[in-house]
Amino acid sequence: MADWNAELYSRFEKERTLPSYDLVRAVEGEPKTVLDIGCGIGNSTQVVAEHFPHARVVGADNSPDMLRYSREKHPELEFITLDAAHDLGKVQERYDLVFSNACLQWLPGHEQRIREMLGLLNEGGTLAVQIPSQGKHPMHRLLNEVAHRAHWADRILSHRPYNELTEEEYFDILSENASDFRMWEITYFLRMPSCESILEWYRGASLRPYLAQLSDEDKREFEAEILEGIRELYPVQRSGEIIFRFPRLFFTAKR
Repeated sequence: MADWNAELYSRFEKERTLPSYDLVRAVEGEPKTVLDIGCGIGNSTQVVAEHFPHARVVGADNSPDMLRYSREKHPELEFITLDAAHDLGKVQERYDLVFSNACLQWLPGHEQRIREMLGLLNEGGTLAVQIPSQGKHPMHRLLNEVAHRAHWADRILSHRPYNELTEEEYFDILSENASDFRMWEITYFLRMPSCESILEWYRGASLRPYLAQLSDEDKREFEAEILEGIRELYPVQRSGEIIFRFPRLFFTAKR
């Protein structure tokens, strides 16, 4: 997996942070200790800390560049290194709230990951998760289709795995492992100034695994094909802007 670039990811910080506000508002009670798994640039950690000002809030990520950015921008907050794909079962501390905004989709084995996250909670604690509904998002179909075109076969040797389960599968996992839970979906209608801005959004996230395998010349060719597809998918409004619909799945669960 390609390294994360915090500066590139942060160019749409306001838009990427929106689901954190909706997720934290769904948490009941006043947790005293919080772990923010996959904190990235620290934007979600800040949202949680502001919402629960009396709690100890710890941001966790496995990217050195994301942690560097988080610590520089939010020196008042605590951040730790944690590889959520491998180390959740090794965490000794327990928390009143385990919060995870736009992280789980990068991890394999969601049933095990959710069990591990619930295992990090104190009795009666809350797990709060948001992930993109990637199966409903046309951009992910476009990325997958372009990356599998024949002329990229000898240059793109590994493809980004899509780890997302169905809503029914998440329902069953939560039914079997939580004492109570709720699920919901929100579609954000983001205002984008151009098709190029949507390409820029994905450079900071889902394009990374593909671009990391390509030369500079091939990157330009690959991005040109993606941009052509974006122009077909997203009509320009009368204002000149583009409606960038982004469906997100949310759930909270009690231990």
